[in-house]
Amino acid sequence: MTMDDNKMTFEKITGDLTHHIRINKGFLAWMGFLTVSLLVCLYAYSLQLRNGLGVAGIRDYVTWGMYLANFVFFVAASLIGMLISAVLGLIGMKWLTPITRIAETIAVAFAAVAGLVIVSDMGRPERLAYVFIYGRPQSPILWDVTVITTYFVLSLLLLFLPMIADMAIIHRKVATLPSWLKPVYKALSLNFTDHPAQNKIINRAIRILLILLIPAALSIHTVTSWLFAVTSRAGWDSTIFGPYFVSGAFVAGSAAVIIAMFFFRRNYKLEDYLTDMHFNNMGKVLATVSLVYLYFNINEFLVPGYKLKRADAVHLQELFAGKDALMFWIVQIGGLILPILFLLFRRFRKPLPILLISIAVLIAAWFKRYLIVIPTQEHPFLPIQHVPHNFVHYSPTLIETLITIAPFILVLIIITLISKFFPVIPLHETAREKGIEHIKFD
Repeated sequence: MTMDDNKMTFEKITGDLTHHIRINKGFLAWMGFLTVSLLVCLYAYSLQLRNGLGVAGIRDYVTWGMYLANFVFFVAASLIGMLISAVLGLIGMKWLTPITRIAETIAVAFAAVAGLVIVSDMGRPERLAYVFIYGRPQSPILWDVTVITTYFVLSLLLLFLPMIADMAIIHRKVATLPSWLKPVYKALSLNFTDHPAQNKIINRAIRILLILLIPAALSIHTVTSWLFAVTSRAGWDSTIFGPYFVSGAFVAGSAAVIIAMFFFRRNYKLEDYLTDMHFNNMGKVLATVSLVYLYFNINEFLVPGYKLKRADAVHLQELFAGKDALMFWIVQIGGLILPILFLLFRRFRKPLPILLISIAVLIAAWFKRYLIVIPTQEHPFLPIQHVPHNFVHYSPTLIETLITIAPFILVLIIITLISKFFPVIPLHETAREKGIEHIKFD
C-alpha cells in the first residue's frame, strides 16, 4: 500500500466515522421528543414527592415495586462493558474493535442512571447523603452504592482513554467540525500527537482498567443480588443469586448492544464497519450467555421445587400456574428459550432478525426482574388479616409507570449525546487495523 493509498484510506475512515458529528433537524427533533417526555415523567415524580409513595402501587406488603425491578435491570445492562471490553477484549478478539465503544457507552449510560433509579423508591430522597455519612459496613446497600460508583468511574475512564487519540484526529483533520466544538475536542485530546510513548501510556492504562473492571463488574451485580439473597423470603433465599444475576446481566447487555449496533449502522451509515460478521458473532455471544442464564433459571426453580418447603410451594405455584403464570411463561419461552433456538441458525443472526430477537430478549429481561422482585413479596409468612386487597396484591399506577420510564429516557439522552458528538467506532484503532501505522497531526 502506497502513502497516497494510506492517505485516501485514512481520509475515508475519518469521513465515515465523523460525518454524523453535526447538529441537524433530526437530532433536534429526537432530543426535543426525549426532553418533553422526560419533563412529563419528572412532573409525575413531583407528584410523588408532594403526596408520598402512596401514589405508586407500593403498600405495606409489597414495599418494592417496579422501581426496584428497574434498578436491578439498569445495573444488569451496565455490565456489558465488562463482557465486551474486558473479558472478550483481553483474550484478543479483534472483531470487537467496532463494538467496544458502543458497549462502553451503554455501560456508562446505564451505570450513571442506575444510582438515580434507586432514588425514585425513596420517600425522603434528600436523605440519600446519609448513606455516605452514616453508612454501616453491615448494610449491603452501602456496598451497592460503593461498587456502582466505582464501576461507573472505571467505565467512564475506559470510554474516555481510547477517545484521546480520536479527539486529536478530529480537531485537526475534520474541517466540517462546528467551530464551537473545536476547543472542546482540543482540550479532550490532551495534546496527543501519536508519539509511541503516548500510545504506550494509554495502552497500559487501558489494560489496567480492563483488569480492574472485571472484579468491579462482578461485584456490582453480586452485591445487588445480596440485597435479595440475605433475606429468608421464598424466591430470594438462594445461594446462586450472585452468578444468576451476573449471567442474566450479560444477556440483557448483549441484547442492548445488538440493538444499538443496528440503529448506529443504519442511521450513521456504518455498513462498512458494522458488518454482518459482527452481528453474526454477537448473535453467538448472545446465544452462549443465554444458555448459561437458562441453566441458572432451571437451577432457581429446580432446587426449591425438589425440597418444596411450604412457602416455596406457594411461590412456585403462583409463578407456574397462578396469577403470574402468563408473564412467567412468556418471559421464559419468548425471551430465553426461543431466542436460543433461533440463534443456533445463521440466518437469524443477520442484522434484522437478530434485532427483533434482541428486542424480545431485552423486554423479557426487564419483566424477568419484575418477576424476581414482586411475586415473592405477595406471599408473606404471617397470615394476612384485616387489610385492604391492594395492600397485598401489587398493581402499578400511572404515576409509578411514568417514573419508571424516566430512567430509560435519561439513558437514551446520554447515549444520543455521546454517539452524536464522538465517533461511535474507535477512529484511531480502526485506522491502525487498516494498516495506517503513523498519522501526521500537524
